[in-house]
Amino acid sequence: MPLADEVAALLDRIPVLQGRSRAVAELPGGLTNQNLHVTTPEGDYVVRVFRGDAALLGIDRDAEHDNTGAAAEAGVGAPVVSYHPDLGCLVIGFLTGTTLDNDSFSDPAVLARAADACRRLHAGPRFTGDFDMFRRQATYLATVRERGYRLFDGYAGFDDSFQRVRRALAVRATPTVPCNNDLLAGNFVDDGERIWLIDYEYSGNNDACFELGNTATECDLDEDTVDALVAAYFGEPLRHLRARVRLQSLVSEYGWSLWGAIQASASSLDFDFDSWGQERFDKAAATFTSPRFERLLEEVVRDD
Repeated sequence: MPLADEVAALLDRIPVLQGRSRAVAELPGGLTNQNLHVTTPEGDYVVRVFRGDAALLGIDRDAEHDNTGAAAEAGVGAPVVSYHPDLGCLVIGFLTGTTLDNDSFSDPAVLARAADACRRLHAGPRFTGDFDMFRRQATYLATVRERGYRLFDGYAGFDDSFQRVRRALAVRATPTVPCNNDLLAGNFVDDGERIWLIDYEYSGNNDACFELGNTATECDLDEDTVDALVAAYFGEPLRHLRARVRLQSLVSEYGWSLWGAIQASASSLDFDFDSWGQERFDKAAATFTSPRFERLLEEVVRDD
């Protein structure tokens, strides 16, 4: 069946879209979803069609549904319209606005709205499930080894350093908050007054500084912009908080690189997952071997 016919057949099984005239456009992005913008006389929707091996990547679709609803309740996410696990899709409201790119964060006003969006999410209802990149990294690494997938050269040599980061972050750990955990630029939607956050596949309660650190590395923020993000989120760029965010960037890079290693071997999508993962590992390796690594470990545990 042609793809267009498959999409039409799926939409015909979703009650809110049945029997209605509609226009359908595929939204860009979405390596583990196909995202469809569906326009009807009654309103605009996004149908997130699940694809890929959710279990292999540690995606819990029921938790994604719950947490998407919690984010909407927090006033930072799109409303949930309906959830169809039997059809492999989630229907949410369409958010009108501009999807950010990495360059967007150079605008102080955009950066301030992004920090505000994170604060609103983190102050919202608790999420279903927790997210700990240290546990996830161990699971991903076991998957890579058990299945014989290619591991980046030199990856295992940084395990001791990674555990040192874990111990350092535990010293001043704070209560976890509901986090998206995957805030690349395309998951920020800016309507000019506020920013909305989308895509809760990897959501779970986590350290707020992981959210900021992951955003910093995914959006390629430079050092000054990271400091500005920390200041915008916390109110002041305290040294131990800056160090915590930078170490969580490192945790993000080292852990998510294995997502790329798994996808490079397991996914049928025409995407260079190997380079995607290699880029993140190279970033992590650069920090592990930098003189500033020891300084960050010291600063994160000290009072300012």
